[in-house]
Parts: sequence; C-alpha cells; structure tokens
Amino acid sequence: MDKQEVHDELERARQEFHALLAAAGEDDLRQASSGTKWNNRQLLFHMLLGYLIMRALLRLVHWFGRRPDGVSRWYASLLNAGTKPFDVVNFAGSWLGGTTMPRSWMLALFDRTIVKLHRRLDRETDADLTLGMHYPTRWDPFFRDYMTVADVYRFPTQHFDFHRAQLTLPAER
Repeated sequence: MDKQEVHDELERARQEFHALLAAAGEDDLRQASSGTKWNNRQLLFHMLLGYLIMRALLRLVHWFGRRPDGVSRWYASLLNAGTKPFDVVNFAGSWLGGTTMPRSWMLALFDRTIVKLHRRLDRETDADLTLGMHYPTRWDPFFRDYMTVADVYRFPTQHFDFHRAQLTLPAER
C-alpha cells in the first residue's frame, strides 16, 4: 500500500467536504438526496460517519488480525445476522446527526478525524497493514469478505465518493 496515496485521498475528501458545505445554502441542505431517504445535510453527515467509524474498524481489524481466522469469520457472520438492526441504527444516526449537528461542528469533526487518521496511518508498520479479518458483507457494499488494515484505510473514501454522487447540491446537479 502506498501510504502517501491514502494520505492524499483523505485530504481530498476533507477539502471536498469543506467545499460542499461552504457552497450549500440551508435550503440546498434540506433538499432530498438522490437514491437515499436522507436529505443532503443528513447524507453529508453519513459521509462523515464513514470516517468516524474508522477508528473502531481499525481497532477491530488489528485485534482480529492477531486471532485465528475462524474467530473473525464467526464475528462477521454474527454481524451479518444483525443487518436489519444495523440498518435502522445507521439510518437513524445519520438522520439525527445530520439534522441536529451544526455545519461548523461537522467541519471541525471531519478535520479532527482526518488528522487522527493521518497520524495513525503514519504509525502503521508494513506488518500492521497486512493484518486482516472477515467483514459483514451485508453491512456495506464496500465491505469485502476479508479486508486488511490497508483495505480498511481505503474504505471511507470509497464510501464518501459513492455517496457524493447522491448529493443533489447545486454544484453536484
């Protein structure tokens, strides 16, 4: 994995997030997104959430990556069985966060999260990047059955780019 490439992806997403929120008026943010049940503001929060969950995902893959393969396979199957409750929480959390969190807080949280991910990525060794585990493939289209730490670092920007295409902000139309 080319760490600089991931640093560049993280920074691009951070800059785009800022630009999207800066260009959008309040009416634009309240407009329905395309292909989701969220409005643009809620979808932007959901895009931020993809980065927020990274810290937990990285802790999990580091832990499970040091266990026998069957342990993470069992865990992934357990999580797949709970897909419906996950979907409800995922929708409600993004709806609530996107509805209540001020724009300035979203920007500050995105910035802090990206800074922490940059620092963490810099500390990862080559051996760390190869640790992997099984993932609940029903939870997200970008989760594969088996993902390494390196794969997990790529996930939030794939998620971001996918959902960016669903925004209906004036510059995105």
